[in-house]
Amino acid sequence: MTTETGVLVVGASAAGLSTAEALRRGGYDGEITMIGAEVHAPYDRPPLSKQVLAGDWAPDRAVLRAEDHIDGLGITVALGETALSLDARTRTVRTSRREISADHVVIATGAHPRSLPGQPVIDGLHSFRFVDDATALRADLLEARRLVVVGDGVLGAEIAATAHEMGVDVTVVGPQAGLMESQLGGGISSVLTELHAAQGVGLRLGEAVVGFAESGGRVGGVELATGETLPADVVVVAVGAAPVTDWLRDSGLDVDDGVLCDSACRAAEGIYAAGDVARVRDAVTGTSRRLENRTNATEHGLTVAAEILGQPRGPVGAPYFWTDQFATKIQVHGVIPRGAEMTVVEGDLAAGRFVAALSIDGTVAAIVGWNMAKQSRRHVGRIGHTVHEDQVGVG
Repeated sequence: MTTETGVLVVGASAAGLSTAEALRRGGYDGEITMIGAEVHAPYDRPPLSKQVLAGDWAPDRAVLRAEDHIDGLGITVALGETALSLDARTRTVRTSRREISADHVVIATGAHPRSLPGQPVIDGLHSFRFVDDATALRADLLEARRLVVVGDGVLGAEIAATAHEMGVDVTVVGPQAGLMESQLGGGISSVLTELHAAQGVGLRLGEAVVGFAESGGRVGGVELATGETLPADVVVVAVGAAPVTDWLRDSGLDVDDGVLCDSACRAAEGIYAAGDVARVRDAVTGTSRRLENRTNATEHGLTVAAEILGQPRGPVGAPYFWTDQFATKIQVHGVIPRGAEMTVVEGDLAAGRFVAALSIDGTVAAIVGWNMAKQSRRHVGRIGHTVHEDQVGVG
């Protein structure tokens, strides 16, 4: 038996909820159905590695909207229902329970955590992506003395900072020269790495992990390519996320590290992708990219809803993400290319409050605020323009 709906949102995620809300705000009065593989209502991911892991928030505080708000949207929500396949031609999704055909299908299935080759399933060895991951890791950390974080990106750095503030001895291992180097560029990555070191986080950067020590079915350490084993009571692997696209294998859509879309998030006639699963073509450069951040998910939802409503939004602003680590708040506007030069345009690096422009060949590609959120927004207009000659590059 096939169920029919006006809009089918596959993924009870931030991107999926953003789409549904924007459709209702825009006057869409057709039926909207949202399915989600998790049993949890749509929730926010950024607090998981900070407030939820630290215990400052109960897990249910990360829920994006109250139940009565979602009821008020007049959408049908089915949780614990997994999408198994899609026929793009007929816009029909087969799930673990039924088949659903729709006028419009929105793919918002997000991503799942990547694993290391040969990574075992043993007690004390964690991945981190979902709310249940945060509660499981917190429970282990409350009994732990030593944590090793495998991964030097934003998630690994946030988990390290949170765990250290919980009183756990933390070591971060990763292949980059500095924390979040690929997201922040070398200059600001160095400042962040120094911050963690000053707080007492152990850093084994530029090193490769080859395996895990195990005793009695529980992790006992992390094995490095050097032959050294870092002892640990708990290990978390935070080496990125892969888009959830396996169910689209025979769909007829173009899939390559995400669902390939045009600049309006359209993957095919009547089919859209939003959030971490979407690889969207930039309307200016023509290049496609997949971004994993909260604001990107919201923007995609707004774009998809506008397209369904026949009210295209046009180009959106520069990508944006933030991270909070220890007492430091970092905002990144734009995408920082490899080899970018850092120029302080406001504040003072030594004082721990500054705004920096990241540029290539003198043209600003991104703006980063370090404990200067409002000030950084004032400089976003520099993106795409030349750095002023009277500003001094700091490397």
